[in-house]
Amino acid sequence: MKGRITGLTVILVVLFGLVLVQAWFIQVHRANALNRSPQNPAIVELSRLNPRGEILSANGAVLARSIPTGDPAYPWRRSYPLGPLTAGVVGYSSSKYGTGGIEYQYDGYLVTHTQPTQSLGGAINPTKSSDSVQLTLSVPLQQVAARALAGRDGSVVAIDPRTGAVLAMYSNPTYDPSRLASISFGAQTAAWKEFNTNDALHFPPLGSVATQQTFPPGSTFKVVTTAGILRYHPSLASAVFPSQTCLHLPQSDQRLCNSGDTPCGGTIQAMLPASCDPGYGWLGMQLGAQRLREQADQFGYNAIPPLDLPGVVPSYFPPAHYFDQALPLLAYSAIGQDNVRSTALQDALVAAGIADHGRIMAPHFLQSIVDDQGGVISTYKPYVWRHPLNATSAGTISQLMRKVVTIGTAQLVNFLPEDQVAAKTGTAQTAGNQLTDDWMIAFAPASDPVIAVAVVVPNQPIFDWGATVAGPIVKCVIEGALAIDAKQAPSGTPATCPS
Repeated sequence: MKGRITGLTVILVVLFGLVLVQAWFIQVHRANALNRSPQNPAIVELSRLNPRGEILSANGAVLARSIPTGDPAYPWRRSYPLGPLTAGVVGYSSSKYGTGGIEYQYDGYLVTHTQPTQSLGGAINPTKSSDSVQLTLSVPLQQVAARALAGRDGSVVAIDPRTGAVLAMYSNPTYDPSRLASISFGAQTAAWKEFNTNDALHFPPLGSVATQQTFPPGSTFKVVTTAGILRYHPSLASAVFPSQTCLHLPQSDQRLCNSGDTPCGGTIQAMLPASCDPGYGWLGMQLGAQRLREQADQFGYNAIPPLDLPGVVPSYFPPAHYFDQALPLLAYSAIGQDNVRSTALQDALVAAGIADHGRIMAPHFLQSIVDDQGGVISTYKPYVWRHPLNATSAGTISQLMRKVVTIGTAQLVNFLPEDQVAAKTGTAQTAGNQLTDDWMIAFAPASDPVIAVAVVVPNQPIFDWGATVAGPIVKCVIEGALAIDAKQAPSGTPATCPS
């Protein structure tokens, strides 16, 4: 009997202890998260009755603010001064559909919330206010990107490779977020339906092409293949591929032919600038599926980039076993076709990794959190996300990408010599070889990069190329970024960079 009582006592003590631990976990450990949760009824009510904090650009331009409505039920609504230009990043705040973009990502700061206690008086009578979020986004560069894309579906992503700060991210189609901030539920419903509509060739405006759509990266992936050669099979860097128009693929009667049916060959010193398809298909097969997959993973494929924006999707490179009975497909994957898929964000990170001596800094929009008195509460601290290759290999690829501009497939873009642009073009055949997805990645100046760019313009006519479609856009963005870095107004060649 005594043993049973003792056992019951132990059980009760343990259960009581678990209750105390759970109470501590909820009231102390999770208190901050619960206080900021958008599902917290108190937060919902505070959000409805009080203005949200501002969202600001890198130089302090207002991207989102709350303005009075005169309606006692919903006394505030969001205003987006730049509308569609920054909607893909800033997002929306809707009384019916909630939040998206940065409005969602930093909702806990933007809604009115209890501020941290700074004194005994503050503990007794805590203050409630909202904070503002300042981003790394450059409005002038965003404007350059939008003008250069010129209404075509696609995306432009520009990153500071030294820190991972996203300087511009423009996607088209875009939308007007103010329509989702209307005090009329009917107007919100109509806008929501319109913004989520797409057809066979156009994407839904509410989705970000830059972070939520993937495309075959085409020959921009040859940068990844080259990195794999230098990392895992350096003897291949000096291997000579005999000049030929087509490569006969093993295990099949297929041939991988060069663009334009022109012969090409040599070492990677000649084949990357010329973007030699059969040569790089052969290199991919020599490198092997396991190594090529590992190198793609090192650049961030098959992982979600840690960008502070909801809905970011991973890029894709097939697992090694995918090629076990399909070796010819490895040749196509090595040149960024077959099942390889990339977002514009991922391709910008590839360029940034080469630019920053083999390191990929985590991409981010947050610059700082600012309280309602203008004081900085916290500042973003950059960190390395991936280290896909060493500085020596990155330097080798950088030199090859410079040759792409000076003597290779990007030569006709006519980059300014003083900008020292390093680039790689990409043209992926899609829709049964009836259309192309046109790419370019680049960074500048190659000697000390301050900007890395990726541009994708999908579903273009079959006769278009990455150099002719994406190239002029990259040129505009690089010239604009270098001008801004030099504390000048964004500039560009009028013929390619409309004002």
